[in-house]
Amino acid sequence: MSATRTYQLFDYLAAMLAWALFFLYRKWLEGIPLGWSSLNDLNFYYGILIIPIGWHLFYALFDDYKDVYRMSRLATISRTFFLTFFGVVFVFFTLMLDDVVRDYRTYYTSFAVLFGLHFLLTATVRTLLLTRAHHRLQAGLVSFPTLLVGDGQRAAELYQELVSMKKKPGYRFVGYVGLTDGHAPLGFLPHLGSLPDLSKVIEEHKIEDVLIAMEPEEHFKLTDTLDRLFDFGEKIHIKIIPDLYDNLLGNVRMSEVYGAVLLQIRQELMPKWERLVKRMMDVAASLGVLIGLSWLYAYVALRVRFSSSGPIFYKQERVGLNGKPFQLIKFRSMRTDAESDGRPQLSQDDDPRVTRWGATMRKYRLDELPNFWNVLVGDMSLVGPRPERQFFINQIVEKAPHYRHLLKVRPGITSWGQVKYGYASNLNEMLQRLRFDVLYIENMSLALDIKIMFYTVMVLVRGEGK
Repeated sequence: MSATRTYQLFDYLAAMLAWALFFLYRKWLEGIPLGWSSLNDLNFYYGILIIPIGWHLFYALFDDYKDVYRMSRLATISRTFFLTFFGVVFVFFTLMLDDVVRDYRTYYTSFAVLFGLHFLLTATVRTLLLTRAHHRLQAGLVSFPTLLVGDGQRAAELYQELVSMKKKPGYRFVGYVGLTDGHAPLGFLPHLGSLPDLSKVIEEHKIEDVLIAMEPEEHFKLTDTLDRLFDFGEKIHIKIIPDLYDNLLGNVRMSEVYGAVLLQIRQELMPKWERLVKRMMDVAASLGVLIGLSWLYAYVALRVRFSSSGPIFYKQERVGLNGKPFQLIKFRSMRTDAESDGRPQLSQDDDPRVTRWGATMRKYRLDELPNFWNVLVGDMSLVGPRPERQFFINQIVEKAPHYRHLLKVRPGITSWGQVKYGYASNLNEMLQRLRFDVLYIENMSLALDIKIMFYTVMVLVRGEGK
């Protein structure tokens, strides 16, 4: 059984034991003598089976079950404390409010006992397992396939520092990727290629950790390096030497590896619980709009039907999450021959292809109402960078390779770029709007989503949609 599976199993057993002890405590409150006879209750057996399953699902949603060898004990205990508190609050208000109580103080003591039992047992088990995992890591019994990016003096010094440590940091170097032709090869590691080969090397050797050690004159290559690495998302862990920090605009956190100080780049755009809440908001809002504004959909559809010949809805292939194409649905606002020559064209101000009713729809973004169906089925989100066609993405990437970062999230009906800049009618304007969308990616949060939705409503009320 893997270490992560063992960790999950002991979480389950700790939750089971905590509930069993709490059940006995409740029996004692009711004046029932403790013993095997007090366990002669089907609720006891239902509880020790079902309650731990609930805790397991709760941790799977809001905790970290990825890799115990990379988990911090202090951060884990802190996270366990807060998750236990909120989990016990949920259990208390769903299962325990109808308990037999002597007075109101019984509720407080019951809550404290359940919280104390669950937290102490779970935290103790987790600490023991993580301590064992860390000892195995430091002893060199566990390691991760690691790639060194750099071929100069700093790369050599970093490698020597890491491999000479008595307490092993867990890196198993498979080779290095060179950045220039001016440096002598690192004789102690296989040369696996140059920067253009980076993605291929990571895939072929199943790399999990990438350590970047550039010389001062190579810092201009950092952006290109990170652009290539970010395509792998959370599949790899990226660390850089401290003096590269000033060249970064992204999120970093310290990672002291038993003496070798590295900066770890955080690639998780939003915590797991925020991603879950964001998706729940998307589903709830899209259902509410599709049902609550069904009369508006019917009205707009009729106006489209009688405004010009052609279908009511317009479908167009756009690129979504992780580069996956999907069919964007809108109310048709242009003539059916808008792109009769087969060449994609962006909309312009006073575009003659737009129908009279289409101009009104675009002013208040009524043509985008069917986008809520895309949100409901998971192609889009309420807030996120506007999805583009592959034709335009290819042009953007030539001038701004970091556009690929936008494909790491679901595209949205509205975005920071849409609010602050608006529609783009040519490639230069798309690049200008890109700045705001990149800022959104770097600062994603539920609070920012709510702020963007508020400003979007203000734009619609003022009729500034186009």
